[in-house]
Amino acid sequence: MSGFASWINRSAGIALLLWPIALAAAMESDVGPVDLRDITDATGITFVHTDGSSGRRYIVETVASGLATFDYDGDGLIDIYFLNGAPLRGSPVDPDDPPTNRLYRNNGNGTFSDVTQAAGVGDTGFGLGVAVADYNNNGLPDIYVNNFGPNVLYRNNGDGTFTDVTSEAGVAAGDMVGAGAAFLDIDQNGNLDLYCGNYVQFTYDNHVDVVVGGFPQYAGPKDYEPERDILFRNNGDGTFTDVSRASGVAAVAGTSMGMVCLDYDNDGHTDIVIMNDVLGNFLFHNDGSGRFQEIGLLAGMAYNVDGIPLGSMGVDCADYDNDGWLDLFQTAYAGELPALYRNTGQGFFDDVTRTAGAGIGDYPHVNWGTGFADLNNNGHRDLFIANGHLQDNIHLYSDSTTYEVRNTLLINTGDGRFVDRSRTSGDGLLVQRSSRGVALDDLNNNGLIDVVVLNSRSGPTILRNDTENDHHWLQIRLRGVQSNRDGVGAQVRVTAGGRTQMAEVHSGRGYQSHFGTRLHFGLGTADRVERVEVRWIGGRLDVLENLPVDRRIVITQSSG
Repeated sequence: MSGFASWINRSAGIALLLWPIALAAAMESDVGPVDLRDITDATGITFVHTDGSSGRRYIVETVASGLATFDYDGDGLIDIYFLNGAPLRGSPVDPDDPPTNRLYRNNGNGTFSDVTQAAGVGDTGFGLGVAVADYNNNGLPDIYVNNFGPNVLYRNNGDGTFTDVTSEAGVAAGDMVGAGAAFLDIDQNGNLDLYCGNYVQFTYDNHVDVVVGGFPQYAGPKDYEPERDILFRNNGDGTFTDVSRASGVAAVAGTSMGMVCLDYDNDGHTDIVIMNDVLGNFLFHNDGSGRFQEIGLLAGMAYNVDGIPLGSMGVDCADYDNDGWLDLFQTAYAGELPALYRNTGQGFFDDVTRTAGAGIGDYPHVNWGTGFADLNNNGHRDLFIANGHLQDNIHLYSDSTTYEVRNTLLINTGDGRFVDRSRTSGDGLLVQRSSRGVALDDLNNNGLIDVVVLNSRSGPTILRNDTENDHHWLQIRLRGVQSNRDGVGAQVRVTAGGRTQMAEVHSGRGYQSHFGTRLHFGLGTADRVERVEVRWIGGRLDVLENLPVDRRIVITQSSG
């Protein structure tokens, strides 16, 4: 393509992108404020991420790592577990101070204490993805880490410590390049099964050196063969069986990155969405018996509206338009739009990215972690997007983006559109890093969702939500009895002020991360909750009526 033709094509693309931005700006006055404050220095968190860089530019360096937020010790406070890389071949290693994953206990006063060593969860593997759930139904959250190399399952002992039970559980999964991970109940038997995403067939011996225009670059997923994912069925006795082939998920190989498990068609069975990097995304439809058929193309979410496979990174789901169906948002590579897939309720999705104005301003950047959350409690779920390039020398040959950039906050206008409020929503959005995993949870139990970001080669960013308004909220933790103990896969509908919202419990989401086990509902100005309806995995239904607002409640299955 000639330089002039390239300029014309680029200009046309820019014009196509600009009109939703103008439309969104016109609606900005109708959107309530959000105030996210950077409190990282005050938290006492000293974790620093490493990608194991050795100068060889191994592809696995670019995709590390995710994180998890959850209450590991049952004190009602959300704790933080950061994954870390590890020295790769050729990297210097300090035998007295190897990099490890880090668990920080929430002290309840805005600070966190490093309890990694005492808890026994300082894995020294190359951490990529993480999921948290009570796999043995004893009321305690367990941790699964998806590595480059053998994976790790930590069983929660209930006394603040964990035990590595990987070998006896049979879930090490070999020497592959991990990705997102998730617990789900594939057959409604009350036991949580385990899905492990895998990226590409990389080894040190097949490493690809890439030089473009005289500049060294990291190889991409197309330089390697795709890898099949693994599905483990929970045997109910602390062990798992590999059912990848029997279930149908091994019928296709992909380049997994982020993932989320959801009931997209509201048939009571949990399906699986996999984001594949520069390949078509997967949607594994569950027939109810734990067998899956890949229907991403038929469902309209394998490719974007232009029929192009994206550099798919993270994914989250939520009912952003409050129509009772779970929608999808995926992040993408530089020079691509992220994609907002609206669930039509008829078995397929529509790419409404441009008309919704969802992430239009992120076109120049690489996007990674993402999550839906109602950050101003107005009853409409907003979007947070983590940004940062993977080529650390991008500034030498491109002026469109940089390695470290700001993250993005998209506020839901309530009419199916989003407004970019990144520059007016507090100093937390001024931080520039090369971000990866994102978690959204209420860290200080004040009814506002906070944000934790894992940054590559740097410390994390902790954003406290200081938004002020007169809006109310409700947070719900499920406790299954016949269903799995965490209620993973259950759908909750909350009606307040005449508006009904729906949310689902997930284990593993975003970019190789985990958050949001405690469901959060912004209620706007409604001062009573008229009805809460819980549809558990397996079909049982619980209904509660006339509840107070601004509360955290636990709903135990069939207890009333």
